[in-house]
Amino acid sequence: MPARISHPLFARVYARLRPVMDRQGADEHRRRLMDGLSGRVVEVGAGEGGNFAHYPAEVSEVVAVEPEPYLRAKASSRAQDVTVSVRVVDGSAERLPVEDRSADAVVASLVLCSVTDQQRALSEACRVLRPGGELRFYEHVAAPGGSRLARVQRVADLTLWPLLMGGCHVGRDTATAIATAGFDIEEIDRFDFPPDQPSPASPHILGRAVRVANEGGMP
Repeated sequence: MPARISHPLFARVYARLRPVMDRQGADEHRRRLMDGLSGRVVEVGAGEGGNFAHYPAEVSEVVAVEPEPYLRAKASSRAQDVTVSVRVVDGSAERLPVEDRSADAVVASLVLCSVTDQQRALSEACRVLRPGGELRFYEHVAAPGGSRLARVQRVADLTLWPLLMGGCHVGRDTATAIATAGFDIEEIDRFDFPPDQPSPASPHILGRAVRVANEGGMP
């Protein structure tokens, strides 16, 4: 079923801002995010395909899920210009159009801030991963509790920020959400980005987590 998500103004702004962010250092973050991936990868919220060029040759297929029509069209075009096989599909993070246990890795890149239901999205990532498969994450997250920035983030999330930024929320504790959704976090780097331009979305995390299974074999 189509995801029926549309943020036409934000989508066009983001498509213009993404190259600027890459020049500020996000391009290196994307390279680190993809380093060492292989096999079949599901990218959640692929945007306009800014990650595609960074997938290593060992990746056999990328299933790039993007619900926003303008960004999905851009991603489909970009997929023609990279060497790795990329299939762009309509769908949402909360309902991935991917079979159970069929992916070696799931990539979440600046998307878990804007999903409607973060725990459902992470549960879906867990569902489509084979046991031992990896979640690669690069997200902006909540500032430390009690800090001035944390207070700013709460106000932003309750007012105009989600409306103006395509449903984005700046105060989500995404690392904790990942750890409670059936994953063991094996690597995590915390940093501010851009380092010299403070904003409600400055705190970032980048890392990888491994899907674990309970005694019954499912998350």
